[in-house]
Amino acid sequence: MPDTSTISLPGSRAGRPVAEPTLSAVDQHRLWEELAHGCEGCGDPLVRGLLATGIRKHATFANALAALIGRKLGDRSVADNALFELVIEVFLADPEIVAAAAADLVAIRERDPATADYATPFLFFKGYHAVQSHRVAHWLWQAGRRHLALHLQSRASELFAVDIHPAARLGRRILLDHGTGIVIGETSVLEDDVSLLQGVTLGGTGKNVGDRHPKVRRGVLIGAGAKILGNIELGEGAKVGAGSIVLESVPPFTTVVGNPARPVGTRHSALPAFTMDQMLPPIDYMI
Repeated sequence: MPDTSTISLPGSRAGRPVAEPTLSAVDQHRLWEELAHGCEGCGDPLVRGLLATGIRKHATFANALAALIGRKLGDRSVADNALFELVIEVFLADPEIVAAAAADLVAIRERDPATADYATPFLFFKGYHAVQSHRVAHWLWQAGRRHLALHLQSRASELFAVDIHPAARLGRRILLDHGTGIVIGETSVLEDDVSLLQGVTLGGTGKNVGDRHPKVRRGVLIGAGAKILGNIELGEGAKVGAGSIVLESVPPFTTVVGNPARPVGTRHSALPAFTMDQMLPPIDYMI
């Protein structure tokens, strides 16, 4: 692996603030300092070495992220040092990818009650790793390097059990909580501030070609095991209950649940992707 600590990256635009809860603009230098601070106080010598290799030996957030992706996705066919250099190339071409990765990390810290620092999700959360691997693969796909993009998709699917087609479009501040079993199809769109739990599928119906996958608007929360099928829209602030099968578009700020999913309760005003509230209003069941 080459020395990754000395490669510099141009500054990126700061993260955009959101309405609820308030997230300050993502300052990558400050985030990097907090990442390094999260390494302090660990008494386990093996973990100290891991933290030093994963964070402290690098000069910037971008360098550490590129090295992380290289280590995770590298194999006999494409070595980790070659992947590191590829990722740096992508970051230099589009610094917005690094800014989005920083914003994703802040989103995890804000929304996941199991996260007490930035170092933990950066090093250990495969949902985060899957999203950042996809951001690189998507850039390659858009640049016409499609076989290489598909290679990264395949490696990420093998390693993380998260399958995101490299053509899918993801916004900022995306949270894949746990990550296991998430599938996001080719023409899917996730806007900013979306949270998905494990086992979610954004898929086609199996009958259509072309634009055939869901469009997920800002602030949506999709519960564990839910399946969203077809070129339908989950409106801003919608919530999908765990295990639901969604076959029709969902209006904004509406909760749906069931198989097939149906609206329940009254319209809410909060963005559930921020609150991560997966509870449902009282439901009258009919058998």
